[in-house]
Amino acid sequence: MVRRDPAQEKEVLEWIEAVTGQKLPPGRYEDVLRDGIAICNLMNKLSPGSVSKIQTSGGSFKLRENIERFQKAAKAYGVPEEEIFQTADLYDMRNIPQVTLSLYALARLTQKHPEYNGPSLGPKMADANKREFSESQLRAHEGQLNLQMGYNKGASQAGHGGMGNTRHM
Repeated sequence: MVRRDPAQEKEVLEWIEAVTGQKLPPGRYEDVLRDGIAICNLMNKLSPGSVSKIQTSGGSFKLRENIERFQKAAKAYGVPEEEIFQTADLYDMRNIPQVTLSLYALARLTQKHPEYNGPSLGPKMADANKREFSESQLRAHEGQLNLQMGYNKGASQAGHGGMGNTRHM
């Protein structure tokens, strides 16, 4: 399991506050996010209307629904399913580092949405760097021998004796 990084957790909370424009309640990282309200509000800022109903009170089942709604909205926003944390990772605090990684993945993905112009979190995503080569450039290497073509200063497998045989010394 990945170790927790308090600096990353602090950055995530600051990013959520900056995007939503709302001050998060004080407390430990996992306690602030556990009810799912903050992350649902975050998704609604990134993609308005993506989380239609946010439970602000109720038992654990109601609050777990917030997390599930966030997960569904994050998938719809484009976060790969393998990068989204499980409900138990946050609510039961089983894998808090995965929650942090998921929120970083969401933040990274905002860079690919042209309608988003808010604060960023994490590294900048790479842009495509497509290259065009002429036919002569593509064929330029054909006259060269590489080391996999049998010329390696005389080294060969001559006398190897085949697969499965023991080596005689």
